[in-house]
Amino acid sequence: MGLIGESGSGKSTLSRIILGLENPERGTVMIEGKPISLWIKHNQGSMSVVFQDYYSSVNPQFSIRSIIAEPLIAIGDVENLDERIDALLTKVALPHSTIHKYPHELSGGQLQRVCIARAIATKPKFLVLDEAISSLDVSIQAQILDLLCNLQKEMNMTYLFVSHDLQAVAHICKRIIFLCKGKIVEELASDQLNEAQSSYAKKLLHSVMHFHSPNDTIRREKVTLE
Repeated sequence: MGLIGESGSGKSTLSRIILGLENPERGTVMIEGKPISLWIKHNQGSMSVVFQDYYSSVNPQFSIRSIIAEPLIAIGDVENLDERIDALLTKVALPHSTIHKYPHELSGGQLQRVCIARAIATKPKFLVLDEAISSLDVSIQAQILDLLCNLQKEMNMTYLFVSHDLQAVAHICKRIIFLCKGKIVEELASDQLNEAQSSYAKKLLHSVMHFHSPNDTIRREKVTLE
């Protein structure tokens, strides 16, 4: 599921509430029929996250081994730890030698791959990607998107992909939610964006796409919402 909207629309706030990092002012977030806090308690390691800022989301004094091992140690799942960390590095296309390095020794793209390896270490069912590619160079973004698509298929994970980049959202997500001032104003399949009904969704779509007719193929011209 993609979650898209302008800056300040509430995307990151919603993702933090889903992760249990913030509490809603009213209402309850449910997952599989249970309140989110209860679900997380009884499904340790089944929900994970990749944040936008890869440097601030890791401890700079930790080696890459320690960064990836952190969630596994937290839930007490430490059997064959080094072998599993090595396998995770392989999954995200990083060499084994990376295990001995520190965050400042890696490029932004490499460090975000480390963050992805950490996020999938516990084999989560549900992965929140909060602007996970927006801080990367455009050429690296494409590589990370391809990696995420492959991992989703291989590990059968559900993604909540939060972004202001409509092209990236359409590439990786089956359905897209448009958020405006904290409210969902439209939900569409990613291959039916030209059927948007709300004025807000239409405004965002017209800012990044050229529409021929409701039945024509969409031709992308500009890909990032300001």
